[in-house]
Amino acid sequence: MPHSSFPLSFETALGIPHPNRPMHIENAAKSFWKDGYHVIENAFDPELMDRLHAHISHHFSENLVSVQTDEFTRASKCETLPWFPQRDSQISDFDAVDSDTFLSKLTSAILGADWNNLCSMVMFSPKGTQGQAWHQDCPPETPDRFNLKRLIYTRDIVPEVGGELLLVPGTHRNQELPAGEPDVTFPGQIELRPKKGTLVLLHGHTWHRVLPVVGGHRVSTNYRAAPATIEADVTDICVYRNMRYQFSTQSVVQQR
Repeated sequence: MPHSSFPLSFETALGIPHPNRPMHIENAAKSFWKDGYHVIENAFDPELMDRLHAHISHHFSENLVSVQTDEFTRASKCETLPWFPQRDSQISDFDAVDSDTFLSKLTSAILGADWNNLCSMVMFSPKGTQGQAWHQDCPPETPDRFNLKRLIYTRDIVPEVGGELLLVPGTHRNQELPAGEPDVTFPGQIELRPKKGTLVLLHGHTWHRVLPVVGGHRVSTNYRAAPATIEADVTDICVYRNMRYQFSTQSVVQQR
């Protein structure tokens, strides 16, 4: 069942008509650090979301080729196609999210005044793909070494399409994802179905997965960030239940 107490609306989470008041941003940051995630609906303009979605749809209509190895797809049970629009294109619409004052203030409240912007990454999953198995974006052994996922959604995630986001609150606190079968049900897991314009903040150590895509296609865009002292390739090694995988070498570095 979908989680009932989240997502919050933009109005509820941050206050209207003064959404950037420090007290509201501080409360959102506290919620993030308590649970390892935070959700705000209606965080972004619907027209901007439509423009971004059009750019994404156009790109993947011409570029439906996975850059991952067959070994990775088989072992990880992850079937997504990445695109880095700010790095690989001249489409200025993607910069509008980066320059959003509210998002910058909220990110600073979570990571500190100095933080690294790691550029956006679109994740596209066509109909019939597996989604993403349970994983942590980076190894959790060092609590302060993590990434921040700032996920925006340009279309609603609905049951007819699939691709719901599952996560286990609180698992960002020095907890390694246990070894085992890639797709299981964890006690306390919740299901999110973000709507168009929603912002999902997710700690890179929080256990999370994406359910299979059963109709249409599923899209999210991750405006990746990290604390200022953390290297840009913090997510090079990803923790799955059956392995640790290094993307730069396209190899399994640990069987689990």
